[in-house]
Amino acid sequence: MSKEIKLKIIKAGRAAVEQLIKVAQEKIIKPDPDDELAADRLKNAAATKKLAIFDAFDILTRIENEKNLMEIEERGPTKLDNKQGFAERRSS
Repeated sequence: MSKEIKLKIIKAGRAAVEQLIKVAQEKIIKPDPDDELAADRLKNAAATKKLAIFDAFDILTRIENEKNLMEIEERGPTKLDNKQGFAERRSS
């Protein structure tokens, strides 16, 4: 995948996170106490907010991972970029 496309995806991801933040910040309107579905609506609203928050964090994590991979590709891998631990690197 080209760098330009990845940057566009990252930009779109940040925009999506902003929208998810708006969803999470919306107030839950207290329903009519005579409404039999009130508890279900509150439960669904809370679940929607939770999902928005978790999705936002997942997107941000993926964006950071992709940015790190792009940096590694640009500068080339170093000894610290491999999956080996300290002892394995020292034994090489």
